[in-house]
Amino acid sequence: MLEKIRIIFSIPELRRKILLTLGLLAIYRIGFHIPLPMIAAPDESGPQGGAADFFEKVSIFAASDLRNATIFGLGIMPYISASIIFQLLGSVWKPLEELKKEGEAGRKKLNEYTRYLTVLICLVQSYLYLSLMLVGGDRIDPDFLIDGSLGIGWQIAAVLVMTCGTVFLMWLGEQIDEYGIGNGISLLIMAGILAQMPSALFELINNMEYNLVGLGSGTIGVETLIILVLLFVSVVFGVVFITLGQRRIPTQSAKFTRGRRVYGGTRQFLPLRINQAGVMPIIFASSLLMIPGVLLGFLAGRFEGRTSEVLNATSITLGDGTSYIYNMMYVLLIFFFCYFWTAITFNPKEMSDQLKESGTFIPGYRPGKRTTDHLERVMVRITYVGAAFLAIVAIVPTIVYASLNVPYSIAGFYGGTGLLIAVSVAFDLIQKIDSHLVMRNYRGMLEA
Repeated sequence: MLEKIRIIFSIPELRRKILLTLGLLAIYRIGFHIPLPMIAAPDESGPQGGAADFFEKVSIFAASDLRNATIFGLGIMPYISASIIFQLLGSVWKPLEELKKEGEAGRKKLNEYTRYLTVLICLVQSYLYLSLMLVGGDRIDPDFLIDGSLGIGWQIAAVLVMTCGTVFLMWLGEQIDEYGIGNGISLLIMAGILAQMPSALFELINNMEYNLVGLGSGTIGVETLIILVLLFVSVVFGVVFITLGQRRIPTQSAKFTRGRRVYGGTRQFLPLRINQAGVMPIIFASSLLMIPGVLLGFLAGRFEGRTSEVLNATSITLGDGTSYIYNMMYVLLIFFFCYFWTAITFNPKEMSDQLKESGTFIPGYRPGKRTTDHLERVMVRITYVGAAFLAIVAIVPTIVYASLNVPYSIAGFYGGTGLLIAVSVAFDLIQKIDSHLVMRNYRGMLEA
């Protein structure tokens, strides 16, 4: 491995791309420590209560840090939201569907629309965040307060600063795409996830006892550490196995004669990913489950008596990640969004038509409707396996947290969105590095 790393940095073009990518990621992380100008001092505690849990969960998969009011506080979340909205609209709205078929020109137009929507979402999200968390709060510098609240001019300035921060991150990701290596937006998200690991590791070491204390005692002992290490290796192995897993459908190309030579007739495979939906079902499910708890907790403060108690109890139940009801709803939503997202991104009729146009068919199935039905049946079956895998990965942190009684900041690295994103982006990055190595007749990083 050390020899392969040496080879990577001995190639001038690849070395330049990697160093540029690392430099841009460093700029991205520095921005998370620059507070808004009207903040009195960096508040490490940030918001408390249900809002704190909401912001912490959002920050895991959005490369944002809403717990602290910084210039990059919104992260890349608005751009991700805009991209998802256009991807969903592209499958149901005819003009966007036609635009997607126009090739490079259509893709550039969609990117332009996505940027416009990103700015709009930034303006709305930053204003709501400032209104709910900062205006009139004790985190504002007294010099910026007018009659006990933040002036309208400074509110506009704060909204524009946070919006510009997200637009800058969007530009940063595009620079990585063009001049660096890897997918820029994905690398930003991965950097935000990995940046939380040192603090979690420090918390683990700080709370650890270097002797046998028994499992579930509330103290992390040697036996707990061994189980955590073995479990982490197992979960990563499972994530890698399913992420790379494919259902290969055999295909046969038709023979045709051109001149005196016969072409075609080769057997190939049509690879269908087991986890076709990727990490999106977990993002959708966790986001949807966060909203009712926060909303009911907010409404509980607006009522009194029995109504307030019922709303507050329901909010606590829906917000408790260790409760049976929460996890059951979590699993059901993951299954639902797996099939929903797969239905949007995978079109068996379009794939069947492409096979027919290229003179390729699936042995035993006529081109056309029978091929479409077969592809749909196969995808339904493998999506069930992918959804079950995502559901297990999503609740592993809760199981680790509840059974071993370790801090959730540590248990969160044993599954869920963060681990899936980190593994997927890491494989994509390695594949891009391998493509540079193979072009120069070197072996890839994963080759023996």
